Amino acid sequence: MSHPRRRPLVVLVLCLTLLAAGVVAGVRWAREWTGSVTVLANWSGDERAQFESAVKRFEEQYHIDVVYQGSSALSQVLAADLAAGTQPDVAVLPGPGELVAYAAEGRLVPLDGLFEAGAYDRVWMPKVAGADGRERTYWLPVKTGLKSMVWHAGDVQRGGLTALAGDPDGWCLAMASGATSGWPGTDWVEDILLQQAGPQVYAQWASGDLAWTDPRVRRAWRTWGEMVGAGSRGRVERVLEGEYGGDCPRQSLEHQGSFRDAHWKRVAGDFVHSAEVIPGARPDSAQWEVSGDLATMLNATDEARKLIRFLADPGTELPDYTANRKAAAPDGPGDPVKRRIGAILRGSQQRLCWDASDTMPPVLRNAFHQAVLRFLVAPEGLEAQLRSLQALNDGRRPTLPVCGAG
Repeated sequence: MSHPRRRPLVVLVLCLTLLAAGVVAGVRWAREWTGSVTVLANWSGDERAQFESAVKRFEEQYHIDVVYQGSSALSQVLAADLAAGTQPDVAVLPGPGELVAYAAEGRLVPLDGLFEAGAYDRVWMPKVAGADGRERTYWLPVKTGLKSMVWHAGDVQRGGLTALAGDPDGWCLAMASGATSGWPGTDWVEDILLQQAGPQVYAQWASGDLAWTDPRVRRAWRTWGEMVGAGSRGRVERVLEGEYGGDCPRQSLEHQGSFRDAHWKRVAGDFVHSAEVIPGARPDSAQWEVSGDLATMLNATDEARKLIRFLADPGTELPDYTANRKAAAPDGPGDPVKRRIGAILRGSQQRLCWDASDTMPPVLRNAFHQAVLRFLVAPEGLEAQLRSLQALNDGRRPTLPVCGAG
């Protein structure tokens, strides 16, 4: 038998329950959560999980909600947000190229006073000119990587490295990376120029003060072409189609960054400085290319400032390697490779130089990616490629310290 009069009572009870829950949630927010901060970055997978794990402690400590906004088209999204006035509170960009331009335009909020002076080397946190011409600090490294590395399996002897390096088939090389395909090739060209010509020439070129058609730049391209077999149709097709970060044959070498340590660990891998196998490298070459994800503040809110202070805290566990000299090393005693990488990134005896393409304007950087792909297919067209790149190199960029004693 039905009881039609009970339904309004049930509905009333349900409504009251939901209202009570809303009141409780409102009271919780009023008493505990004091605001929010939006963060734009391109992390996904493990990197995003590590970052969110790190900021969970920030949320619990300050009762500030961190709203993560992920995008693989980071530069385009940030540029559109800035144009619309809807920029995130904090953005994390791979490299200082765009940031130094945004700082000069007055788009960024200075970070001076939000981190401990002396905890970072000048190359990681330089002072650059703002819209008023005054030099301040505008970004903080939250994730760093080492380059100028040649990986090899643990059973490959030093004497065998030269033989492998002299054979194009001895290199594990792949260029495919979606919209940024070609960047592994730019790493090669940059590193060869750094090791052959030295940090001063390298910094001039990265800053736009040395022409792409300079003989030293041309030599770096040709050295790379000879090392990897540019123009060899069958090999180049495999290189262009292969996804970067794929498996490498055990008896091969890979010119790639520190993010590859997990792959090479499976074969007890190790690395040498790239200058050991690059033809024509300077005998005294000791420079390392580096990369980094840099956090910058775009809205001067209390919540954003607290997040920057938290990210600069040496006790905060961030993804990958830290450049904070006062932070505990992110590695254990059982991993000597990680210890070496961390020591180079944070040590005081090494010379560190930014990945050159990460310091370039987006249009030039993207053209560089495409140029290395064309060069692999048709190395005889190098001169035309260099002239095209030089046409995009107007040389009128805000100054940035590309190299510095790390």
